[in-house]
Amino acid sequence: MIYENKGRIETGGRGMGAAMRIGVDLGGSKIEAAAIDAGGGICGRRRVATPAGDYAATVAAVAALVGDLERELGRRTTVGIGIPGTLVARTGLVKNANSTCLIGRPLAADLERALGRPVRLANDANCFALSEAADGAAAGCRIVFGVILGTGVGGGIAIDRRIVEGANAIAGEWGHNPLPWPNPDELPGPRCYCGRDGCIETFLSGPGLAADHRRHGGAALGGAAIVAGAAAGEPGCCATLDRYCRRLARALAHVVNILDPDAIVLGGGLSAIAALYDTVPRLWREFVFSDEIVTRLLPPRHGDASGVRGAAWLWPPEAAG
Repeated sequence: MIYENKGRIETGGRGMGAAMRIGVDLGGSKIEAAAIDAGGGICGRRRVATPAGDYAATVAAVAALVGDLERELGRRTTVGIGIPGTLVARTGLVKNANSTCLIGRPLAADLERALGRPVRLANDANCFALSEAADGAAAGCRIVFGVILGTGVGGGIAIDRRIVEGANAIAGEWGHNPLPWPNPDELPGPRCYCGRDGCIETFLSGPGLAADHRRHGGAALGGAAIVAGAAAGEPGCCATLDRYCRRLARALAHVVNILDPDAIVLGGGLSAIAALYDTVPRLWREFVFSDEIVTRLLPPRHGDASGVRGAAWLWPPEAAG
């Protein structure tokens, strides 16, 4: 969910700086903050390593980054934060977070105390979708599905440049659905950390790609090495990348059939595989329930900056000044 304190936001004077917002991307390995102006330009940027497993130090690191940027800007701003999880609507506590030290913690309330103002929090995949819908690869599109293909597989939905959260704050969590239209050799599928077998994440994440290569007799290679091997014509790597494209096509066809988005934007480390953008739309035609498919599959415009940009966009311009 997007957490928002219902208190009054000051603007002008001693309040928030005119049309300036700070976005924070709170990740498992790094925390990044950026100040975004009204035109989407980045006016300042800071990054630090995430204090591993230390909740109090993580809150302090976010507050320090915001403080450093505001001193550089000479003004006070709104703050939006993307987190690797989501918040329970009833309690405001974090759930489903890859950074396990955040789970069960009142992160929004603690950040508000540390920063001395209201904050808005949202899932990092939702922030990615919002960023690319607002002024990124899918600017001008009404319905956008943002995909994260990295250590895990996540997704977010933006409609009319607004995040869709859902009643349970899990809208877009396609990575923990089963791989659709499975082949016999894909059943029951690899065991997922969520406790089920054959989740999309177990096939389409970076570790999933590497594990699939090993299962089919390949060497212990990472995703980048597999892609490089395929580009060089190595048969095993070519076969692995072909399986990956076919699985991604089926998984995204499911999204198209349910959501029917104008655009799907890929993010995360595997979004750099250039072959995906031509191959996957050609392959998903077999599974999309339409004789004409206008949905576009797009690479991200803002890359790894989409997290902080989307977090900043959680506040509308009028709130920033």
